[in-house]
Amino acid sequence: MSASALDPVRQEEFAGRTLHLLNDACLGFMASIGHQTELFDTMAGLAPSTSEEIARAGGLNERYVREWLGAMVVGGIVDYDPKRSTYALPPEHAASLTRAAGPDNMAGLMQYLALMGEVEQQVVEAFRKGGGVPYSAYPRFQALQGEESRRVYDVALVEAILPLVPGLTERLRAGIDTLDIGTGQGHAVNLIARAFPESRCTGVDISEAGIEAARAEAAELGLANARFEVADSAALSGSYDLVTAFDVIHDLARPARTLAAVAGALRPDGVFLMGDIAASSRLEENIDHPLAPALYALSTFYCMTVSLGEGGAGLGTVWGEQTARRMLAEAGFGAMETKRVEGDVLNLYYVVRPAGAEG
Repeated sequence: MSASALDPVRQEEFAGRTLHLLNDACLGFMASIGHQTELFDTMAGLAPSTSEEIARAGGLNERYVREWLGAMVVGGIVDYDPKRSTYALPPEHAASLTRAAGPDNMAGLMQYLALMGEVEQQVVEAFRKGGGVPYSAYPRFQALQGEESRRVYDVALVEAILPLVPGLTERLRAGIDTLDIGTGQGHAVNLIARAFPESRCTGVDISEAGIEAARAEAAELGLANARFEVADSAALSGSYDLVTAFDVIHDLARPARTLAAVAGALRPDGVFLMGDIAASSRLEENIDHPLAPALYALSTFYCMTVSLGEGGAGLGTVWGEQTARRMLAEAGFGAMETKRVEGDVLNLYYVVRPAGAEG
């Protein structure tokens, strides 16, 4: 295409967008540091302060804090008074950046940027040769997922997510058998076990480190009704009244076998509660999704590539509502419906019954 064929206005607009893209990507990394060092949390509790005062309050090195504050100021995240050399985090910004914000804290999600950077060269190699990146290449992933799940589940699991299933809270209170597959560090299981002491709650995962962390948390909480096993979710044993899978199925190497195993493990009046990506299987329907670029990037750097690295399906963002419904039906499930939790833009929740069961 000749230069004369270019639309100069469109070209200039896109050049500006690429500049914003670079700056915002860098700010994302700096926000991750702000979360990990608790600088956002520290500043939320301070009046306008100098870099020395902020570093002292956070127990951090002043020179690094000062450079970080520079990025925060030029990025429009922190306010700066040059006459007094003081910095302040506006409360309106703190509402999206601090641990006190709970599910609204976006700074914690910025940690995934560094996680992607750690495996970038392996992903580039997979572009050239195919295959994937092994799960072992992501030593921090489970810890990040554990933090993310706590951020949401501490607020919403018992009060908003479980009640999506009519009558489930009452059944849990009376006492039923529950299973969480791909449980990671088991926080969801421990929350359910603590809230419903009459129920018997089990979590399974292939990660020994995750199961060890889950058991440690259960012991710390004194939960006699929570147990955890290192097990493959595609080869379940036992029968259950409730099976849950939160942000798991699309990552698996053998998602179809796992769904069939879940269907076989459910009792006739049981229910499968699956939380997964709130997106479409069709690209054109994801264009306006508020987190669409992040979803495709995370799929490329983790979800799809880990599954492919295990010789699996590599669903990635192909897994959306349409694919999920089809695979659930093929696994032998019957009635299913999807529900949303207010404020949760990431997840769609599937309430699924065994074939032949009443909805």
